Amino acid sequence: MMLSMTGYGQANGSFRKKKISIELRSLNSKFSDVRFKMPQNYREKEHELRSVISKKTERGKIDVTINVESLGGDDAYSLNKPLFKKYHKELIELQKELMLPVGDLTQTILRIQNVIIAGSNNLEKEEWATVLEILDEALEAFYKFRLQEGNVMGDDCKLRVNNITEALVKIDPFEEERIRVIKERMLKNMDEYVGKDNINANRFEQEILYYLEKLDITEEKVRLEQHCKYFLEVMETKAGQKGRKLNFISQEIGREINTLGSKASSSSIQHLVVQMKDELEKIKELVANAV
Repeated sequence: MMLSMTGYGQANGSFRKKKISIELRSLNSKFSDVRFKMPQNYREKEHELRSVISKKTERGKIDVTINVESLGGDDAYSLNKPLFKKYHKELIELQKELMLPVGDLTQTILRIQNVIIAGSNNLEKEEWATVLEILDEALEAFYKFRLQEGNVMGDDCKLRVNNITEALVKIDPFEEERIRVIKERMLKNMDEYVGKDNINANRFEQEILYYLEKLDITEEKVRLEQHCKYFLEVMETKAGQKGRKLNFISQEIGREINTLGSKASSSSIQHLVVQMKDELEKIKELVANAV
């Protein structure tokens, strides 16, 4: 099971003559970063909201919008006239100073925080309880969205890890050819620079064995297979955050693939290594968006 760091959740509810809607959106982030846009009289509860949301969303750049709309047409909201006039005066002066075209600033100023204020700053316990219920519904929808996206990502990751292990198996038939080519190359070089009659057959075989031991890729193949297996095992766990862990494992997979490539001495094996690297890059892109 994998959760996408990209998510969306929304829920609505009502309290007396107010309609309350909560929307959550998230993007990639190494850490939990929660930002709020909500009525001024809810600000005193920001710490509580941050704690609840951070605990349930775990990781990501989360934008939370809480909107309260009056259903009765009463004075649930009012205009902060002194603040409106202050912004209007300063913007007009700035337009003249910069020689900008003078336009209607009303909509711009109304979007500025605290220009529109709640009619009452007193937050009732019953209203806050309703807000928390709506938030819980939004978080549930948010989690389902992340899970759905994560399942698609997880299936793609599994496919690509399996592609790497399949490419790894294809290396085996080229091992014998690889050893033969290395022996022939060394013998040709020795014959060219030393002379065939001056070559000690026993010493030559010892040097061949020593050189082949240096280029042996058995350990790299075994470790790469184990890392791929561990990657799939971690994906199947029900643990919450696994994006970082999968990222670390993918780095280990990359090290083994790179070592295989540097030791290969075979164009056929190099082609398989390139395929594995391509699959790994796509895995890294997917894991970077996992919680």
